Amino acid sequence: MFTNTQNLLTNSANDNSASVDRIFDRFCIDILPRIHYSVKHLILESMSMGRILLTGTFPNLTHLNVSNFGQHITLNYFTDQSIFRHIFKHQITELILENCDQDSETILLGEYTENVYAPILTFFENLTHLSIVESSSITEYPPLSICDLPSTTFFSSTLKKLCINVESINDCFHLLDGRLQQLATLIVQIGFIDNDSPIVHNTNDLPNLKCFSLICYEQTDAYDSQVIPILRRMTYLEKLTLYIRIHNRSNYIC
Repeated sequence: MFTNTQNLLTNSANDNSASVDRIFDRFCIDILPRIHYSVKHLILESMSMGRILLTGTFPNLTHLNVSNFGQHITLNYFTDQSIFRHIFKHQITELILENCDQDSETILLGEYTENVYAPILTFFENLTHLSIVESSSITEYPPLSICDLPSTTFFSSTLKKLCINVESINDCFHLLDGRLQQLATLIVQIGFIDNDSPIVHNTNDLPNLKCFSLICYEQTDAYDSQVIPILRRMTYLEKLTLYIRIHNRSNYIC
């Protein structure tokens, strides 16, 4: 008996590779073509996504989890040239990506944001939940960085939940500048929090934001000047989670 959720992740490291391939082949050839109409949630590897989606039309697919996601997936799949564009653009409401791209000094974060995160937030027209999570094979993926990008880089009138790593506290300010109008839950891990904030940010209340989580492992002396102003805008907040190392204080804020 098959459910609306199909987990098609394979674990060839622990199983016989040939056996796993045979099972996967049978699923793609015999099973998915018969049940694709009822599938609402797919959990899959990025390398097998194309083959899986070719087995049917998946008219009821709304939730997608992609393991081993990388920049190439956005460039090859999340565009108007993709043969799966209708699924991604019009059907998917929840997208969870396990990002295996490794953050490094050679990666330009603004460029990565324009090539990966911005297209996702603009291409998926009905997206309500986006989570970018770390792969178990890496320490950190390239964080979102929008401080030096135009405010028109991305916009969403549907997104209600966002979970993502960002480069700095300034990126958090920019995420809350009005470009994500319906955002109710924001979960961010911030690379650093400093006092270098020359831009006057939006100070309007955030009436839709009900849940906010901020984690920063780097020590900061800018809690009062940078974090408090954000929190003061969240007048309708129902759940708050903070984990911050504050300079010259013996305890964490958590």
